[in-house]
Amino acid sequence: MIIGVTTENFPGERRVALVPASVSTLRKMNNEVLVERGAGISAGFPDAAYEQAGAKLVNDRNEVIRSAEILLQVRAAVANPEQGQADIDQLKSGQILIAQCDPLSDAQKMVSLAEKNALIFALEMVPRITRAQSMDVLSSMATIAGYKAVLLAASHLPQMFPMMMTAAGTLAPARVFIVGAGVAGLQAIASARRMGAVVNAYDVRPVVKEQVESLGAKFVEMELEGGEGSGGYAKEMGEEFLKKQREMMLKVLAESEVVITTAAVPGKKAPLLVTEEMVEAMPPGSVVVDLAAERGGNCALTKPGETIEVHGVTILGPLNVPSDIPKHASQMYSNNVTTFLKLLINKEGKLTLNLSDEVVKGTLVTHQGQVVHPLVRQVAGLPEEIEKAAPPEPEPPVEESTDSNSSSDDNGDTYRLQS
Repeated sequence: MIIGVTTENFPGERRVALVPASVSTLRKMNNEVLVERGAGISAGFPDAAYEQAGAKLVNDRNEVIRSAEILLQVRAAVANPEQGQADIDQLKSGQILIAQCDPLSDAQKMVSLAEKNALIFALEMVPRITRAQSMDVLSSMATIAGYKAVLLAASHLPQMFPMMMTAAGTLAPARVFIVGAGVAGLQAIASARRMGAVVNAYDVRPVVKEQVESLGAKFVEMELEGGEGSGGYAKEMGEEFLKKQREMMLKVLAESEVVITTAAVPGKKAPLLVTEEMVEAMPPGSVVVDLAAERGGNCALTKPGETIEVHGVTILGPLNVPSDIPKHASQMYSNNVTTFLKLLINKEGKLTLNLSDEVVKGTLVTHQGQVVHPLVRQVAGLPEEIEKAAPPEPEPPVEESTDSNSSSDDNGDTYRLQS
């Protein structure tokens, strides 16, 4: 297979979809890897490292896209709607695109992209099952974001995180409150605890209490019905639930110098958890880091992409946080992608598209000119049943092909990929 990697063109994006170490792995699987010159420089991976790993450097971005049978990107489709459109326009029938595509935010856009007749895999849709943990890009990027959020908070807080007993007196530790104990929240807890802060955490899913406490934080008990949805994700809660939740959180925030919010529901606007009243109740000089800013924010005062001060509290609305630590973010993303590719490519470098595989099926959004992912179809208002194309007219028998660029899925469907 010919695998292509382009420079990310989303504004401010510094990650790269494939690092040199992964190039070596794919080369050992009998694949050719094309990398746009300069693709990894912003993430700390020079062109020479890709060449040493066996990649072929290409000056022309369009040549990479035209030549690749499998195109790897960090952000594509809905996740890069403006700058990425030129790339989408060049996709050929049967070509494979693997990236973060954010299909639930604009399902209708995915319907139009399906007309390209390409196979688009959205990596953020990887099902949260044990076998797929090594391919879970959301968890990988959330790990980066949770760590970075604590650094942002510490750099803006007018005090240190740890308790210190000095000749000049004892310095009290910072009190940190983490809202949402998913991957980002748990990493934020661990990072804040390592820096010596006193940490409280809350999540609508009571089952995460043990994980929170295992990291040395106190789980804030709120007697509300659980909010765990399918696949281990938090589900969207009703307004009555959120109202009671805010009332209970007011007291906790009034005693916290740092609040880090991480609550998000895939494809939905972030729930409003921190009201202006809560911010006003926080001690002067406090900091709010809203990791849900890209989805509108968990804090009522958040301005996405900006740092503001309201009622003596600094409120940060960072965007694309993993891109701020591009080297390790790229390394983790690349490992996720490489593991996923092993489901699609056998050891001989041939495509083996098993549509019955739970991970393949769970990430495939468009195929044979249609949106095939059930959840994306539901959001787009499409019928649950996928219309099947009429069978082709019978043709005269021909000799069996030995074309090495053909492969079949478990149902016997053949996909011919253009070199």
